[in-house]
Amino acid sequence: MDLNCDLGETVDGQPTADDAAMFSYISSANVACGFHAGDADSMAASCDMAVQHGVAIGAHVSYLDPAHFGRADVDIDRAALVGHIVEQIGTLAEIAAAAGTTVRYVKPHGALYNRIAWDAERADAVAEAVASCGLLPIMGLPESRIAEAASGHGLTFIREAFVDRGYTAQGALVPRGEPGALLPADAVAERAVAMSVERIVVAETGERIRLDVDSLCVHGDTPGAVRMAAEVRAALEASAITIAAVTS
Repeated sequence: MDLNCDLGETVDGQPTADDAAMFSYISSANVACGFHAGDADSMAASCDMAVQHGVAIGAHVSYLDPAHFGRADVDIDRAALVGHIVEQIGTLAEIAAAAGTTVRYVKPHGALYNRIAWDAERADAVAEAVASCGLLPIMGLPESRIAEAASGHGLTFIREAFVDRGYTAQGALVPRGEPGALLPADAVAERAVAMSVERIVVAETGERIRLDVDSLCVHGDTPGAVRMAAEVRAALEASAITIAAVTS
């Protein structure tokens, strides 16, 4: 099972997570590309740490929305969105190359991630942009519009689940700010094992939902994130699950 985390999300040069500690537990790092957070220095630091720890690098692309950390939906036309995504991937690719590594996949962030789960037109724009950057895999919610768009553009799709986020009975994420959106740290390790072994997640309603996934995410800015990642990794390994990047 792949274990990923959103990293390099500095704001005005200040980190929002303990990136150095998180790299010890994950297999894939979703590196912010400067549009919602991060800058050239944070991207370079993330790439250097990824090389040091043998972690795969993904481009964590978003709307150009630093004011809201990329968590507010943005009215943008297709051409501009495609251009923004291509720009972000290209910027990180150059920095990764300087560190002796490559960008291995793309994971949209925040409001863009949520929008392309249901909006087929915007999902297709994202897939078009990624396809133009070398057919990189896209990470997102299973059975979503972006999964369909990725397939339509000949891209591998990486099915992702969130160990620290609540799910609705329909398999969507509980919106941030609503009760049950973020889970307490002590509930996460057992949930990660259930996602990996049983392929289920318990929704906010108590229903058990089938969830076939390739990668589990721990958000770096979630309170107690480092402890959470350590406990998730330990629980998975205790269940004979190997932690490894899903990308080659």
